[in-house]
Amino acid sequence: MQQASGYELELLKAIWANGGTALYAEIVSGLEAKGYSWTKNTIITLLSRLTDKGMLTISKTGRKNIYQATVAENEYLADQTTRFVDKVFEGSTKGLVAALIEKDMLSSSDYEELRKHWNDGDQTT
Repeated sequence: MQQASGYELELLKAIWANGGTALYAEIVSGLEAKGYSWTKNTIITLLSRLTDKGMLTISKTGRKNIYQATVAENEYLADQTTRFVDKVFEGSTKGLVAALIEKDMLSSSDYEELRKHWNDGDQTT
């Protein structure tokens, strides 16, 4: 799976937040809601790059472009997480969790939520 740059990822997030499909105006609205005020040329360039990477498709409705993500948000995040763990922690998820705990980035309530999620996921019906 291709990787999106930081700015490209922000565009994808705006599209995902709109159900995976968005018009240009909806993308701009999503970006503005996050405090971004990019020029039209910047947005069009980034959308073009995402299309070239195969992460977006463009179709027309009248004179308007409809941008559709070709990758689901959860699939992209899972792929990027795996790449990060492989690159930084040599595939050790235990190393990632240890680093989060060591830097106080994983609170005891976070731990309890994860433990509950883990235990609930292990149940068979």
